[in-house]
Amino acid sequence: MVDSDNPNGHNNKPQSQIYALRQQIDDINMQLLKLLNQRAEIAAEVGRIKSGMATSQYDPEREGDMLEVLQQANQGPFSNETIGALFKEIFSATLAMNSEKARSALLVERSDEHQRTVITLPDGTKIGDGSFQIISGPCAVESFEQLDEVAAALAKNGMSIMRGMAYKPRTSPYHFQGLGEEGLKIGRRVANKHGLMMVSEILDMSQIPLMSQYVDLFWVGARNMQNSFLLRALGNVRQPVILKRSFGATIEELLYAAEYIVSSGNPNVILMERGIRTFENWTRNTLDISAVPLLKQETHLPVIVDISHSAGRRDIANTLAKVAKASGADGLMVEVHPNPAVAMSDAKQQLSIPEFESMLAEIDMLPQV
Repeated sequence: MVDSDNPNGHNNKPQSQIYALRQQIDDINMQLLKLLNQRAEIAAEVGRIKSGMATSQYDPEREGDMLEVLQQANQGPFSNETIGALFKEIFSATLAMNSEKARSALLVERSDEHQRTVITLPDGTKIGDGSFQIISGPCAVESFEQLDEVAAALAKNGMSIMRGMAYKPRTSPYHFQGLGEEGLKIGRRVANKHGLMMVSEILDMSQIPLMSQYVDLFWVGARNMQNSFLLRALGNVRQPVILKRSFGATIEELLYAAEYIVSSGNPNVILMERGIRTFENWTRNTLDISAVPLLKQETHLPVIVDISHSAGRRDIANTLAKVAKASGADGLMVEVHPNPAVAMSDAKQQLSIPEFESMLAEIDMLPQV
């Protein structure tokens, strides 16, 4: 017998049921979308409040509690493992959204492609204006004679900024730790004699009043990159701050560290790439040269490269210097010593004065990017 409503003899009832069920799924999809976006809006507000409190966006304890409640309430047909995987994806997407929102509000982030921070030192030297500045000097101040010899060579070759380390953070407490305030006094005296600006590393916020009397730039080393108390304190100084990337820090973590200083009142921050720790042992660290264009793209702050601590060896310094300039960096830092063989620290990576002058000759042939 042929169905009068279906002359071909086919039963359309299953197809109609499928259509109706799919309509229900589509409706639920729209409800889920609406609920997910509502959830995201609420989570974004939580993230905004947390940002003001300077606390982490990620709360693993809270995430674990939510998953436990959801799995206890789950009555199927999805397994608890599936429910856990689904909600972990939601949690991850929410965290990524909040992190992106937080980053877009950072003071150190570039608001447009033309935004650029140019730092002008007391002698008129500019960093970040398109020139290529070289910060050089010995690993540590060892004596007046040692620093004076280097400074004379720097001045003769047209350099403006001298590094003069008075405090040395060392892995071993038995290694040379620097001359302290006496090293600062020597550095200031030598810098004045040769018309140079002086930069020195600060290890603790308690040193700010003392060091402010001697230095033209502060320098935060890799070990202190995430010392938020020191970073906030440096937001209150008049001198520019060189912020060195830690050997175990991501680029994002470096930007957040810079944000501590800038948001605390000091906009004059210079970022320094110094290499990251990898499995490679032929160099002291692995120079992450990709960090330079990425930082220049994401932030308006000047970026320089430390070719001494990244490699830990002088025989490839010239090549790394050329790579740094070709990458678009605003300058580099390199260690120079009158007699590297007898240096009290980091002897293998310091250049002699003739080697330094050879490096200058090679990089001068390269155009600035």
